[in-house]
Amino acid sequence: MNLQNELNKAGGFKNLEHLAKQVVEGFISGMHKSPFHGFSAEFAEHKIYNQGESTRHIDWKLFAKTDKLYTKRYDDETNLRCHIILDNSSSMHYPRKSSFSIDNLNKIAFSALASASLMHILKKQRDAVGLSIYSDNYDFYAPEKGSDRHHQMLIHQLENTLQIKDESKQTETYTYLHQIAEKIHRRSLIFLFTDMFQTETNEDKLFEALRHLKHNKHEVVLFHVYDKEKELTFDFENKPKRFIDVETGEHVNLYAQSVKENYSNAVEVYFKNLKLKCLQYQIKYVQSDINQGFNKILTTYMIERQKFI
Repeated sequence: MNLQNELNKAGGFKNLEHLAKQVVEGFISGMHKSPFHGFSAEFAEHKIYNQGESTRHIDWKLFAKTDKLYTKRYDDETNLRCHIILDNSSSMHYPRKSSFSIDNLNKIAFSALASASLMHILKKQRDAVGLSIYSDNYDFYAPEKGSDRHHQMLIHQLENTLQIKDESKQTETYTYLHQIAEKIHRRSLIFLFTDMFQTETNEDKLFEALRHLKHNKHEVVLFHVYDKEKELTFDFENKPKRFIDVETGEHVNLYAQSVKENYSNAVEVYFKNLKLKCLQYQIKYVQSDINQGFNKILTTYMIERQKFI
């Protein structure tokens, strides 16, 4: 199926769950070319057998096909708790789009579809997933559960988030990360989707909050969502433009070429410092260009899940 056509028919993300399923299926079909060879289409219903476990649930038919030992999963089996955090501040609605397609996403649409894709895998794995969404408030919280009803509720919430108009919503990410950290009590794998833009620039407070997320032996993955063409390389036509801060409404008029080099250098330094800080605090940092698809997101999930369990 053509994902772009499906998106266009869906009229945005009205059919987010269906699109997420296709993203995941496309990813799995390509896994035979990756380090996960042998753990492809079967992974959703099985887990690798670990020596010392009971042999009672080994799938011997699958062993005959793959020469590897897997055990079957059951509905009441939950191996992982995952909490997804979504930044829904106004800067995440950049670039502004009248409609979405698979190759024409803004940051919030990319993050929502990536989140839904992760949720689809987690559901198939019988894992528990929770969701937090923040902007200028802590907009939504759901604890980690694994039921179908819970899954549908989270997908519906992601769809609603995309439909919210992007009036100026400033945010202090660290404030809500502290609140979220207080709600996650059992050891979990935490995925944070954010563009790392804050109204108040205070990196110490931000990383203090990220460290708080890691308490109780949680593992944290920061997906740094950005539009490389516009936000990193500053690729705009060289004619007078008004650049507006979507969170504060402040603006400046200038020629893009007159600041491009200095701007790009400053942003590259900022990205590098973020990566180093995350390394220092043992937070997995993943640069996520919204124009590069979802394989990096899903591959990161696969790696982190294997390490976590």
